Amino acid sequence: MKTILLIEDNDEIRENTAEILELAMYNVFTAPNGKLGVEKAVDVKPDLIICDIMMPVLDGYGVLHAIQKQEEIKNTPFIFLTAKTERGDLRKGMELGADDYISKPFDATELLNAVDSRLKKVELLKKEFSKDMDGVHQLILESSGGDVIKAMVENRSTNNYKKKQVIYKEGNHPTQLYYVLSGKIKTFKSNDDGKELVTDLYSAGDFLGHIALLQGSVYRETAEAIDECEIAIIPKKEFEELLSNSKEVAQKFINLLAKNIADKEHHLLNLAYNSLRKKVADALMALKNKYHVTGNPENFRIDISRENLANIAGTATESLIRTLSDFKNEKLIDIKDGHITIMNDKKLEGMIN
Repeated sequence: MKTILLIEDNDEIRENTAEILELAMYNVFTAPNGKLGVEKAVDVKPDLIICDIMMPVLDGYGVLHAIQKQEEIKNTPFIFLTAKTERGDLRKGMELGADDYISKPFDATELLNAVDSRLKKVELLKKEFSKDMDGVHQLILESSGGDVIKAMVENRSTNNYKKKQVIYKEGNHPTQLYYVLSGKIKTFKSNDDGKELVTDLYSAGDFLGHIALLQGSVYRETAEAIDECEIAIIPKKEFEELLSNSKEVAQKFINLLAKNIADKEHHLLNLAYNSLRKKVADALMALKNKYHVTGNPENFRIDISRENLANIAGTATESLIRTLSDFKNEKLIDIKDGHITIMNDKKLEGMIN
């Protein structure tokens, strides 16, 4: 039975949290403030410490600092409980060495999932793995429950991009693989006159920049944020090693490459042979298929500049605007405050096919 030390000054929260942990078959010790919590940690040497941040006598940061000074317990997994949601406070705790945090109020599922995940990772680190890439592969498979792709993107350094900020430029050499955590991204090519042609759209759950890495070439297009987005970064060397040593990773990116080729072929054929109305309908449906939340009963609303939409459709902005006006008159879409809402996707799809 694993032992957990809970340090919390609020009597009700401390008692309720301890009860949840005990019902989950953990051996629980509690302390009402940070000073007593450190003393109890030294005494019982718990497998995990859960500690509130804002407490009298000694706050959570002080507890963590004191724990790290004690040789026998300095590596004990440490989870903060916090009602403070400001990023700076959470970042401070993680920089000091906390393993995780749970924001108040929380439910039993959140609590137990965090505890179970942290204890499993501790057990995993105790195992012996070979130091070559086979060992790395075995480690990430076990740590992700067999999902090597999930393991690739968990606990990565992330970059945040503002709207219209360039992520990478056409002609540059790739140094990393990107994985979209949130937001929308477009890739595009520009001609000598600066005219853009959008070649692809990306959203949460998509890999980005993998084609240049797989081909060993420079980027053949520019990637730019359509709105604010967060992206996880996977270094090129690590990606190449995983690609060489993991059948699951290789298969995943072979499939992505095949899909990319098929999508681009479809897009180019539409640009070459479709009428203006079909091009605009195809662009609208492409955005819906990419960004519409599954299960959302509401009509899909598009918040994108007319210039970007024209670049996706492969037409002039003026021509796009005229066509959108026609679609609105035909009640295929609605336009309010610059936002486009698709009202009749079946007719738009029928226009394409």
